[in-house]
Amino acid sequence: MANSGARKFGCFGLIAGLALIVAAFLAVHGWGGAGPAKHTVTVDIPQGATLASAARDLERAGAVRSAFRFRLLARFFGSHDTIRAGEYRIPPRLSAADTLKLLQGGKTIQRLVVVPEGYPSVMVRDALIKADGLVGPVAVPAEGSILPDSYAFERGDTRVSVVKRMQQAMDAYLAVAWAKRKPGIAVSTPEQAIVLASIVEKETGKPSERRQVAAVYGNRLRLGMPLQADPTTIYPITRGRPLGRRILRSELQAKNGYNTYAEIGLPRGPIANPGRASIDAVLDPGTSKALYFVADGTGGHVFADTLAEHNANVKKWYAIRHARGEM
Repeated sequence: MANSGARKFGCFGLIAGLALIVAAFLAVHGWGGAGPAKHTVTVDIPQGATLASAARDLERAGAVRSAFRFRLLARFFGSHDTIRAGEYRIPPRLSAADTLKLLQGGKTIQRLVVVPEGYPSVMVRDALIKADGLVGPVAVPAEGSILPDSYAFERGDTRVSVVKRMQQAMDAYLAVAWAKRKPGIAVSTPEQAIVLASIVEKETGKPSERRQVAAVYGNRLRLGMPLQADPTTIYPITRGRPLGRRILRSELQAKNGYNTYAEIGLPRGPIANPGRASIDAVLDPGTSKALYFVADGTGGHVFADTLAEHNANVKKWYAIRHARGEM
């Protein structure tokens, strides 16, 4: 009887041991094996979220099979690092282990508002309004106050807060650039530098020409010549949006504080948001005596020191346009 009892006890022990092994295998497989999501899912983890609340969010999204099991296995097999708030994209079949690492690593969805160089502020506002995930109203920012760049944000950020960061970036860049300005430039304040840089930005087809275009406008300012920049004529009409037609003669003659055909000197304010390269070009223009430039048919310009040279270049440009059927 004693031997029989020992055999029964040994049998139960073996069964219990096998059960523990199977349970351990299932636990490890459930932690490191493929997750249930068949497609990419998005989960938003709020500020102050606990492991338990995050697990429930993951279960609701279909990223884990069971919030309870995820939380239990995380305590046994996962690290104790803090879960970070934010919006996460969970790939298909991502394991529970890797899901926890994702949330602890803070690799949130990257959302961007892109402001190209030379964008007017009305179009900056358009981009902010269209940006999925931003909230709240926003006014058109002051022209020239935004530094063109790509700005990351998270779902729920306000549009006003993103504008503030854009403007802080411009203030910071301009302060550093102004401190390094070349002596004897044609502008005397950072504000004037932004105004001229906005014109250079809109008039430059090739990045390599920025400093030369800036030199031409600097030379004209010193001599008291009108800048005669087409974008300054267009700006009061569209606030920087494309005109979509040729400029009218009456518009070239209009005195409105911006039109540099009708008035000498800089416009009353910027006509766009200039990028870093155009700001740098104004603060360190090329060495040139040129007073004129006209398109050369390749996307760039040909420059001239004298009106006679310029008129000859204009004739060549008109001939190119005639050949293209544009005139």
